Amino acid sequence: MSNCAPTDTKKKPFKARSVLKDVATREYTIHVGKYVHKKTFKKRAPRGVKAIVEFAQRYMGTKDVRIDPKLNQEVWSKGIKNPPRRIRVKLERKRNDDENAKEKLYTYASYVSVPSFKGLGTVVADAE
Repeated sequence: MSNCAPTDTKKKPFKARSVLKDVATREYTIHVGKYVHKKTFKKRAPRGVKAIVEFAQRYMGTKDVRIDPKLNQEVWSKGIKNPPRRIRVKLERKRNDDENAKEKLYTYASYVSVPSFKGLGTVVADAE
């Protein structure tokens, strides 16, 4: 006999979180450095942008993520080889007003300028 505890063979059904808590605004610090670590120099900034999109999809629960031009400019500010190690991002989940849109909601990611990343956590703001 093994010392392992008996496993429960019945799996509980996965209950997806409802994204339709609708409009929400949050500020996150994204550690871009860990996503571009050991990537080819010429792929680091593009990979940083993709990492921000994937982060927004995961934490905001929407497939449609739109990047603000200033956020894109900030990721590319030090060139293709050296994206910033950390970046503060404001993610806003908004309703999609297009009649023929596949998704009901989309996420808009914009840049937030901060002097230091020390002590910053996730900030939940009420959507206007």
